[in-house]
Amino acid sequence: MNKLVCSNLTKSYGAKKVIDGVSLTLEPHRIYGLIGRNGAGKTTLLGLVSGQNYPDSGDVTLDGEPVKDNQELLDQICFSRELSQILLFGRDTRKVKQLLKTAELILPYWDNEYAKRLIGEFELDEGKRIANLSKGMLSAVTIIIALASKSPITFLDEPVAGLDVFMRDKFYRLLLEEYTESERTFVVSTHIIDEAANVLEDVIIIDSGKILLTENTDELLSRHRIVSGRTDDIDEFIKGYKVTHSESHGKSKTVCVEFDDYDKFKADVSKYDFDVSKASLQKLFMNLLG
Repeated sequence: MNKLVCSNLTKSYGAKKVIDGVSLTLEPHRIYGLIGRNGAGKTTLLGLVSGQNYPDSGDVTLDGEPVKDNQELLDQICFSRELSQILLFGRDTRKVKQLLKTAELILPYWDNEYAKRLIGEFELDEGKRIANLSKGMLSAVTIIIALASKSPITFLDEPVAGLDVFMRDKFYRLLLEEYTESERTFVVSTHIIDEAANVLEDVIIIDSGKILLTENTDELLSRHRIVSGRTDDIDEFIKGYKVTHSESHGKSKTVCVEFDDYDKFKADVSKYDFDVSKASLQKLFMNLLG
């Protein structure tokens, strides 16, 4: 089943509370996007949920069983950034093929044939030493480890950092292919939001260690629109709506509004000479965080 549940997780480093009462349910066979500003707690949360770090309080369960110190359950979870930190620490003099052999020994669901295919997809030289790889190639190695792990629950923390636009596109296509052909659950933490938006079924927004929302991506975007027009008309129109963002430009104003009834919204907006557009996930994220 592979249903992962976090209950009231907290984690502090010194006086700073990095994760603050997070409760979260990851349903099986979904692609989640974990988005938040730098320092919001994304990496720390993934470390706690994957069992790589211990929370100060709260619990993580997989299918109702505690993950903590349960190797059988931990074997079902792969946190690619954590693996990269373990395997790539320091000036690693091993060759790529040696590193992947280490990953094969660590990860119980490892698919060696799939790993070889991914090496070709990312044009990775197995004979190169880890210490001599570019940032983009290090990202490719981490992606290969995550995907070829075949772990039922896989976390990818900023997987496309350092990749060019062509390789980023390839990663998202490979991720969708693997998701479609398997029963795996993926959580992708990324700053490049709009590129990933079409892949993410559900979005988790975190800010200052707290979850702001967890929602289906399409449903979230369908409830928001960007509306621009004369300031006095906008001010009259928004009286019946929740405004998530507002900015003025001389005699004009642009707002992002949230609604529950799209037919009512269409009828209301048609009374004015407004420009109306859909909100992108990145724009909505920026609006929600002010």
